[in-house]
Amino acid sequence: MLYQGQGITCKKIEHDIAELCFDLQHASVNKFNAETLKELQEVIALITNNKQIAGLLISSAKSCFIVGADITEFLDYFNQPEETLLAWVRQTNRLFSQIEDLAIPSLSAINGIALGGGLELPLCTSFRVAATHAKIGLPEIKLGIFPGWGGTTRLPRLIGADNAIEWIASGKQYSAQEAFRYGVVDTVTAPETLRSTAIDILRQAIQGQLDWQQRQQQKRQPLRLNFIEAMMVFETSKGFIKQQAGPHYPAPITAIKVMQQSADLDRDAALEIEHAHFVKIAKTPVAKALVNIFLGDQQIKKTAKKWTQDIPDITHTAVLGAGIMGGGIAYQSASKNIRIHMKDINEEALTLGFSEAGKLLNKLISLGRMDSKKMVTVLDHIRPTLHYDDLQTAQVIVEAVVENKAIKQSVLQEIENHISDDSILTSNTSTIPITELANTLQRPENFCGMHFFNPVHRMPLVEIIRGEKSSDRTIALAVKYALAMGKSPIVVNDCPGFLVNRILFPYFGGFIKLIAEGVDFQDIDKVMENFGWPMGPAYLLDVVGVDTGHHGGDVMAKAYPDRMYYKDKTVVDILYEAKRFGQKNNKGFYQYSLDKKGKPKKNIDPDVYDLLPPLRTTPLDKEVIIDRMLLPMIIESARCLEENIVASATMLDMALLYGLGFPAFLGGLFRYVDSIGVDVICQRADKYHHLGALYHPTKKMREMATQQQTFHTA
Repeated sequence: MLYQGQGITCKKIEHDIAELCFDLQHASVNKFNAETLKELQEVIALITNNKQIAGLLISSAKSCFIVGADITEFLDYFNQPEETLLAWVRQTNRLFSQIEDLAIPSLSAINGIALGGGLELPLCTSFRVAATHAKIGLPEIKLGIFPGWGGTTRLPRLIGADNAIEWIASGKQYSAQEAFRYGVVDTVTAPETLRSTAIDILRQAIQGQLDWQQRQQQKRQPLRLNFIEAMMVFETSKGFIKQQAGPHYPAPITAIKVMQQSADLDRDAALEIEHAHFVKIAKTPVAKALVNIFLGDQQIKKTAKKWTQDIPDITHTAVLGAGIMGGGIAYQSASKNIRIHMKDINEEALTLGFSEAGKLLNKLISLGRMDSKKMVTVLDHIRPTLHYDDLQTAQVIVEAVVENKAIKQSVLQEIENHISDDSILTSNTSTIPITELANTLQRPENFCGMHFFNPVHRMPLVEIIRGEKSSDRTIALAVKYALAMGKSPIVVNDCPGFLVNRILFPYFGGFIKLIAEGVDFQDIDKVMENFGWPMGPAYLLDVVGVDTGHHGGDVMAKAYPDRMYYKDKTVVDILYEAKRFGQKNNKGFYQYSLDKKGKPKKNIDPDVYDLLPPLRTTPLDKEVIIDRMLLPMIIESARCLEENIVASATMLDMALLYGLGFPAFLGGLFRYVDSIGVDVICQRADKYHHLGALYHPTKKMREMATQQQTFHTA
């Protein structure tokens, strides 16, 4: 053994080859933390000074290669002064360049996940071999930054600027086969032959059969692009990426600018360009926000893992109701290899639910993401049925019938008599309290809520709602099922609207009051979309369904009459009575027609203004509209946290991000509030005190404002 550390070992193999093996102790994956980087520096110095070593093999003792840098250390670095952060980046890149500049050939044997820094290290070696199941990529863009350990310098010199831009700006993970086609890896082999293949290639390089020096030299030289080629690649890419990323995410465009500015420079000069821009982008609020979101997502996974550690795999489930939601639940389950029975009362409904799954699968085929063989396999996992007998062995049953308390209770009572005592029942209700639905059940401890969001296949959040009598086992099974479906489950306590809809309806309340004052709904949509929401409130109501919003509004008005009951008719009432239900009947606030891809296209409908209050003569300032829309949402969120509906500020932030599409670049609703200050939020709300309880901060918020507390540290 040449070296033994906490994250790295190094030993001689094959007489003259050194194997540097990553194996971070007391961790399930390898990652670059401060200690591992320190050990890497020591090992490279040892190898450099050992003249008996003729080749270097870099490997991993874990099932992954290296997942990247330790994100938990990122915020500490990002909070340091620019000079300190710059020194850290320079030091790491100096180390990586030392690997690239070794006087011996080197090879990375990528046996699993290699992301971020976990790919930037292999880019320094002479050769890269990947196992067939490896996943490779540079996902830093998703953290609001770009590759800062040589990725923007080495990747374009290896695979061309256009391909490197695609890899870096998308942040995608690629399969080993895709990485081979791009030229990121040199060969792909089965896991069992990875080591022997790697050693064979390294041996050929040592014996002079492969020109490894030329390969390393290529990465040290400027890009081979003339002026016209460079203009075509970089300027075209900037226009496309700017449109894709939007105005709130500067990292993708900055990455392209780095590659463009360093195209004519050698490696070391190019790295200096990369360093300078990386430090600037790492200090942006967006980077801090997106890193916090990543850490929040890790917290969701960690919490879910605690719930499910003793729960068996979910293999058989059922959904009651074969509508769009039921069909979506069936599709998502089947696509994750979970057998699901879809139960309804007639064949016509079952056909509708089955066709919903078929439409989603056909779309994947048209996009080249699935073949017909896989489609048949997925559809085979969906078993339409008219009979309860087929559901006896289902571990989890999701009720997804019409949003009516009496109907739901009737269906739940009936199904309870036909399933195993070990099965759990869940309801996909969006507003009705779980405790109320459980009142007529024989085994209320085996019942909880599973609130999916539409469209099921796209929306990551599932609210798991604990009723008064829901057992821990029931919650754990529901969490396990959501995870098996590829969803992010967040456990919340019971109340009308639960967490997300309880917060959403005050947001709609702000919208309703603005419309009543003659503010144009198109102006509101434009302001909120520019703020960062994926769609404005009018468009959102059309997508959700004005009838659904109307029904949900009635439920919430009864539950929270002080702030969600409206004495006069609202804009939602007016459109509902006019049977303008939104996209489901092609007219709501907007008109809808199908575009060339078969998607609903939003169009202006002048007739809708005949139904609405007269428009103001002078438009409201956009900052006023933002406050009027967001303050009710912020205050209701504070209430939910105070009432223990949700466990933490982080969980609430993640729920609104995954369930409603709250702007990610702000880091979450409470992160946004913390950046402004609770005292400022209270001052803004006081301007609208006359508008009612929607705008009245809680007593706790007042205390936080006085003590200068934040939600994420309070």
